[in-house]
Amino acid sequence: MKVLLIKDVQGTGKAGEVKDVKDGYGKNFLVGKGFALMATPDVLAKYEEDKKIRLELEAKEIALANDIATKLSSQNFTVSHKVGANGHLIGSVTNKEIAEILKTQASITIDKKQITLKSKIKSTGIFEVDCKLGHGIHGLAKIDVIAAV
Repeated sequence: MKVLLIKDVQGTGKAGEVKDVKDGYGKNFLVGKGFALMATPDVLAKYEEDKKIRLELEAKEIALANDIATKLSSQNFTVSHKVGANGHLIGSVTNKEIAEILKTQASITIDKKQITLKSKIKSTGIFEVDCKLGHGIHGLAKIDVIAAV
């Protein structure tokens, strides 16, 4: 019996592979538990169509992430923050603040969890912030922290 694996099955194969398995194992376990579908021509054709659509969507997502990365690196962002008597910030610049600044100054929507700071921003100056954009693409944004008047 030939089956198309939908999910990775240890000892059998990876998702997307067509495998020849014993009838009982195929019907009762793989198809019964939702790990595979019977490998009919219709199922295989539909799987190939879905695969093409997924690849096109992934290509669009990668292009969008690259556009955002170039937008981030080409622009400087300014954050004004309260400064204490000793010249250090009162509190620190957080990921949430950086996400809001990116949204207001460049119309870039990034979740605060996607922003990585090398160290806490507790003084004025220019800092680089790493933004994870998905598909292994990272954008570096330069944040200029100035004293609020």
